[in-house]
Amino acid sequence: MKTYEKIYYTLLEKKDYVSGEDLAQQLQVSRTSIWKGIQTLEKKGLVIESARHHGYKLLEGDLLVPSQLSQDLNIPVFYHDQSQSTQMDAKLGIDHNHPTPALYLAPHQEAAKGRYGRPFYAAKTGGIYMSLHLTPDVPLTEFKPYTILVAAAIVKTIQELTQLPVQIKWVNDIYLQGKKVAGVLTEAISSMEAQTVTDVIIGVGINFHLPSFPKDLAKKAGNLFQEKPTITRQELITAIWNNFFQSSEEELMAIYKENSLVLGKQVSFVRQETTYQGLATQVTDAGHLVVRLEDGQEKVLSSGEISLSSWSDFPPHE
Repeated sequence: MKTYEKIYYTLLEKKDYVSGEDLAQQLQVSRTSIWKGIQTLEKKGLVIESARHHGYKLLEGDLLVPSQLSQDLNIPVFYHDQSQSTQMDAKLGIDHNHPTPALYLAPHQEAAKGRYGRPFYAAKTGGIYMSLHLTPDVPLTEFKPYTILVAAAIVKTIQELTQLPVQIKWVNDIYLQGKKVAGVLTEAISSMEAQTVTDVIIGVGINFHLPSFPKDLAKKAGNLFQEKPTITRQELITAIWNNFFQSSEEELMAIYKENSLVLGKQVSFVRQETTYQGLATQVTDAGHLVVRLEDGQEKVLSSGEISLSSWSDFPPHE
């Protein structure tokens, strides 16, 4: 672990001032190394107060420590300070024969893209941007609904750690009090000759504690934490993937359905240039959404987007 990472963990644990001398003695480094480490932490967005005769105190922000994350998850973690996209990082990992499962992590993304290749906002600080690479190597018919399973793991984790009432808008968005705070993007690589899915990359973006949003997103996007977070990003990341790996598929599917924003609500969707409206009645175990139209017909949606006919059933925006 690097010196600045050790300084961070010491300040995080103490929650009070720690003198430079005490830090130097505890970490067995020079006072100059401590000063440089503090500067590095500040460059990474942490707010550290320096007071004469008192030392240093962590006021705001946290640090992603890939070596500790790798140890806690027992999988390789590849961290990129200057990432275009963690999805792209994972694809490069395939080209370089990286072991799997593997997690690709970045503090920011320069060219972040969501569903259908659309760009999405990735803040310089306060966000979580990561992609998990798996190699299921299964027939196309046995491919798991990874988007739904990961979305459920995210909701389970947030509720366990924070008790915040997050919900899921089919198929891949996490909402808190009417605003989107997280999303999941799954990309699969298949062998058409063998009719198998060889690789899957699951991207996750979470608005953990972003300082601000562009004006056009301010009414749609929200933060998991409006005030100072009660947990660190590292704790959330670790718990999300542990829940994903350790929870049964049946449990995660149940969590997804229990925390659905759309079940029992009127929704609309477009198919072949025709707009349909109906009642969302069911999420199947394959992750499909069943919508009962006004004439009694049922439409089963396996992909695409839906719109809630009204947000009036949800809490007002903060």
